[in-house]
Amino acid sequence: MEYTSGNIGRIFLLKFSDDDVLLKEIDSFARKEKLKAAVFVFLGALKKGDIVTGPKKPVIPPEPNWVSFKDGWEVMGIGTLFTNKSGPQIHIHSSMGKKDKTITGCVRKESKVFLVVEAVVFELKGINATKQIDPDTGLNLLKIIC
Repeated sequence: MEYTSGNIGRIFLLKFSDDDVLLKEIDSFARKEKLKAAVFVFLGALKKGDIVTGPKKPVIPPEPNWVSFKDGWEVMGIGTLFTNKSGPQIHIHSSMGKKDKTITGCVRKESKVFLVVEAVVFELKGINATKQIDPDTGLNLLKIIC
């Protein structure tokens, strides 16, 4: 295990509207506010999109198990944001429910908001970390810089 410490910086309240692409909007917000590191929580609903619900098999490198969803799902989740030379790297995990079904996974691609998603973003100050492609897994993993 590795770790570092820091402090909470600015706190933001975000409201996403119907048809907003969640990841795109978070990316735009992070660039505008020049966020380098943050954690956020959110709730609301997603209209349609794609999530990864773990690997198909527990091997390295993993092959993602993609699940598409549509027709509006209640959602709550948590995410992290660390910036590298390509810009904000956003990692969101959420649980979604519709009727008697639930799916949990990593929100990806063009997942769109249904009606509203509310989020609280906590900027992390004094944290020296980034995201880099790990050569063994092919995943964009956290790297703590000491």
